[in-house]
Amino acid sequence: MGILSNTVSICQFMVVGDFPAIDLYSWASENLARHGFTPIDEGAAELSVGWVHLDNHRESSFAVPADFWHDHYLAFSLRQDKRRLPAALLKAHYQEAEQEFLAANPGLRWVPKQKKEELRERVRLGLLARTLPVPAVCDAVWDTRSGLLSFTSLGQAMVETFETHFKKTFPGLRLVAVHPFARAERVLEEPLQPELAKANRATSDAVLDLIGSNRWLGWDFLLWLMYRTMNESSQYRVNHPGPAGDNEPFVAYLDDRLVLCSAGENGVQKITVAGPQDQFSEVLTALHYGKQINEAALYLEKDDLLWKMTLKGETFHFASFKSPKVTEEKDNTVDEQGEREAVFFERMSVLEQGLQLFDSLFAAFLSARLGGEWDGEMRKIGAWLATE
Repeated sequence: MGILSNTVSICQFMVVGDFPAIDLYSWASENLARHGFTPIDEGAAELSVGWVHLDNHRESSFAVPADFWHDHYLAFSLRQDKRRLPAALLKAHYQEAEQEFLAANPGLRWVPKQKKEELRERVRLGLLARTLPVPAVCDAVWDTRSGLLSFTSLGQAMVETFETHFKKTFPGLRLVAVHPFARAERVLEEPLQPELAKANRATSDAVLDLIGSNRWLGWDFLLWLMYRTMNESSQYRVNHPGPAGDNEPFVAYLDDRLVLCSAGENGVQKITVAGPQDQFSEVLTALHYGKQINEAALYLEKDDLLWKMTLKGETFHFASFKSPKVTEEKDNTVDEQGEREAVFFERMSVLEQGLQLFDSLFAAFLSARLGGEWDGEMRKIGAWLATE
């Protein structure tokens, strides 16, 4: 699903580095076109990766602003076409080629090593030429005002391809993942920043270290939210900039699906609890015996609007992020391009409002976790779990 779909999975990055002194539009336009997608339908190339338009995956010109420029947003898609040969198919055709070679050379009992390599490559190229490439397209929206970029894939291989191609396309810039600790730095109020630095368990600034050493952020956040879902008010206040007004109320709670994990002698043990919950009895039993919530279905409600997502606690990736529906309304006074622009901006508004509510919720947790209230919170949570 693309960024304009009502349901989409996203991870986020900060764009950092040395920005060009020249006009950003011209620079971006030239670089996107230079590294645009090249079709491989004809021929036997195995892989092609490049940029295409958000709403036209065959076009990679980026010649006019409407191709990718939307006020303070840059929007484009990464297209990867890849030919895949099943190993069994390649093996069968190679064996057939060997037999044909030996039949044509009766004086040989086996195929020489160098000839084997030639036959294997010839067979591989022949099969590739007869195989259609499989396309994969993921969208990127870069908010140049905040420096935040959203990418619509959670697959590790695709994310790594995107990071590599982005760095190649925009010299001097790089992407830094917005993982739980980085998100905490973004949303936490200034007086508590020293407490967050003290709580940092990583020994370096490497992203993998910051994620792996600070799993406690996701664990404690989801445990805190689970307790509040069951025992206290689920109402919170907007405290982070975005489309919603400051201090406006919203509701947040967990339901439907939770994944709990624990590390034991036999490796990681995982429990998945799915379906509408009443008392979360299975979840509470798992928590009582030391398991941690690693993933959960999170609901956010404001006025008559609803957002739902599956939150990955270790990375803060948002899977199946469903926002209020955006529909294209036909207006005879507006051309097709204008209608597409209107849909894009409305979609960005509802998506960013959902993320704003999430950041406000996370900030409320951080205030409790780092502001001196946590001992009291843990006593209440401990007493709650002890009753199970």
